[in-house]
Amino acid sequence: MTNTFNLFLPFNVKFITYNSAEQQTNRLEEKRLKESALCIGVHLVTQIYIFNLVAAFASFYLLTYFLGQPTSQLKSSFNVFFAFAEAHRTVLSLISCFAGGVFLAACLLDIVPDYLSDISAEMDAQKLETSFPLPEFIMAAGFFTVLILEKMVLSFRQLRGAHHGERAPLLSENGHSHSGAVTAPDLENSGHHVHVDFQAHSPFRSFMLFLSLSLHSVFEGLAIGLQSTDSKVMEICIAILVHKSIIVFSLSVKLVQSAVQPIWIAAYIGVFALMSPLGIGVGISVMEAQLAAGALIQAILEGLAAGTFIYITFMEILPHELNSAGNQVLKVFFILLGFTIMAALTFLG
Repeated sequence: MTNTFNLFLPFNVKFITYNSAEQQTNRLEEKRLKESALCIGVHLVTQIYIFNLVAAFASFYLLTYFLGQPTSQLKSSFNVFFAFAEAHRTVLSLISCFAGGVFLAACLLDIVPDYLSDISAEMDAQKLETSFPLPEFIMAAGFFTVLILEKMVLSFRQLRGAHHGERAPLLSENGHSHSGAVTAPDLENSGHHVHVDFQAHSPFRSFMLFLSLSLHSVFEGLAIGLQSTDSKVMEICIAILVHKSIIVFSLSVKLVQSAVQPIWIAAYIGVFALMSPLGIGVGISVMEAQLAAGALIQAILEGLAAGTFIYITFMEILPHELNSAGNQVLKVFFILLGFTIMAALTFLG
């Protein structure tokens, strides 16, 4: 028995040594991959932030220049808005319709499907079985959160305006206090009816749009940060950059329409540009920490953001453009154009 053990002992030692060397090699390879992914992540954080910042500011300044209004004059939102309506109402409306098509496609083809897929996978992983439509309920919670918050703010402003003998202000008090009932009699007398709806493009709604897009950008960054291979990181990054360029332009359109003060526009753009890099950093941290409930928390937050996006798309952007008079067929065409471009990008991966 002893001879048999001694006979096979060298083979056992070699086998153990081989396994130990293989494990050490695997650990070194995993460490190298993590360091490589971290290095790529740092570069991506910097490059995506610069890209978002430059694209957003360029879109905003090009829009204000094209529409014939210097950015410095945006502090006087009342005059600027009516100048927009009088001189460039058709162009601005068609650009807004294009943005609406982009947001519609992003909502139906990107945000909602991704969320439903993620939350279903996590519910299966956590073995959560229920006949109640929980994923849809989370989206509804995000929808009603924005609805209740907006109506509370608007009601408070209306009550305060009535208390001071003013008509209900719907814009912020930085020289923007004008009622949603304001019309443009001069424009109507000229033979052109222009629907000037301050409530539909209020700074508050622009802020909520900015908030929902920022949350979505964080989740897009998470998708990059949670990848473990260089090729997958670059593939997702390129797709997000193409998607982001259109989203940034559409957000700039809404900021121009809302006549938000330049200092707040700079703050919005700066924070929005930071969201994707923030998501990348969070994703890398989650990968390093390997949190058990991290994916479930991410899916729930993504559902709340999806509900917010649904509200902004279907309650603010599309109704305002489709309910205003003039160029109805052309408006539908530009909505369809924006939707088609985003659908094509989604189809191409």
